[in-house]
Amino acid sequence: MNEQAPSVEQRFAESTPAALGTWARHDTTWMLGLFGTAIGAGTLFLPINAGLGGFWPLLILAVLAFPMTYFAHRGLTRFVLSGRDGSDITEVVKEHFGITAGASITVLYFFAIFPILLIYSVALTNTVSSFMEHQLHMQPPPRAILSFVLILGLLAIVRCGEQATVKVMSLLVYPFIVALALLGLYLVPHWTGGILDSATEVPPASAFLHTLWLAIPVMVFSFNHSPIISAFAVDQKRRYGAHADERSGQILRRAHLLMVVMVLFFVFSCVLTLSSAQLAEAKAQNLSILSYLANHFSNPTIAFAAPLIAFVAIAKSFLGHYIGASEGLKGIIAKTGARPGAKALDRVVAALMLVVCWIVATLNPSILGMIESLGGPILAVLLFLMPMYAIRRVPSMRKYSGAASNVFVVVVGLVALTSVVYGLVS
Repeated sequence: MNEQAPSVEQRFAESTPAALGTWARHDTTWMLGLFGTAIGAGTLFLPINAGLGGFWPLLILAVLAFPMTYFAHRGLTRFVLSGRDGSDITEVVKEHFGITAGASITVLYFFAIFPILLIYSVALTNTVSSFMEHQLHMQPPPRAILSFVLILGLLAIVRCGEQATVKVMSLLVYPFIVALALLGLYLVPHWTGGILDSATEVPPASAFLHTLWLAIPVMVFSFNHSPIISAFAVDQKRRYGAHADERSGQILRRAHLLMVVMVLFFVFSCVLTLSSAQLAEAKAQNLSILSYLANHFSNPTIAFAAPLIAFVAIAKSFLGHYIGASEGLKGIIAKTGARPGAKALDRVVAALMLVVCWIVATLNPSILGMIESLGGPILAVLLFLMPMYAIRRVPSMRKYSGAASNVFVVVVGLVALTSVVYGLVS
């Protein structure tokens, strides 16, 4: 017997945004997707980078971590929500600020995210190659073949669609959270005070502020998940309509609380185990905290688990950054006047991403650290300053004006921007 076609009322119900209601599974999926994009391989270097500043700057950064990440990403989400239905960040910029500004921001958006994608491509290849050689004791295939297979495998997930990509990322988050928690707990019996040695030292106010100024971008960019915010906001608006701002705020709060609690527990567990001299040694050796701990304890379990954890961290962050990078590249292609179909555009973007990521991963250039630093100022402007500027300029966003959090976001954005620029020129 043939199934009856859906009625007009059924079709209308399917296309109508849902009521806010109770927390749903897809809300959890997005919460973990946001976590997955933000918390990647950089987390494994955060204890070293943040801990070297000393106890008091790290404590202040820990207090500021949640408001810095939550208010900034909420502002960017609200900016995307302020546009027409279905408009991503590149289209919303064009809608609010005009064609010229839209084209400029689209290009900047792409070049803020794409270099990070290249870095993840290199890191992924290096991690798997090292794991095969040192832990599995087998000869890895030629770098060109290995990098091609790894990147193609991740892009195969992306080809399944945005929702499938976010679901895979959310699934990868579970083992990563468990691994961070277990590693943090493993270190508890080995706490020696570590960074507390510097707690008794009271540096001059100027030196303290200088250390804090240079350390803030480390925390900001360690929790950055702006590449996936546009897709997140578009989906929330499609799903919840007028309630999108409220629901997205709830998802962001829970995601950021999870990020801050898990990562800061891991960070403090590491810096309470290792002294400032040992953290400096790890930085000089260019090792992640996991690799240094494995050597420090001569623990084969950590030595074997470290690359697996790093692989999961890199893979899920690669997927989240690909969503943002592909969105930016599609916007650039659209600005050229080309109007390919949606499927054809997806194929072109995927092919271009595959080729460039594969070439860079094969060449393994040392210049990638500098490229990431160059993307820092752009991210600071797009994540912190542009949404706050829009609140003053865009009529539909003026309802958010007057909040103290806006001033806080602008100050942190300016601190991050000037600090990164100072790091580049000094």
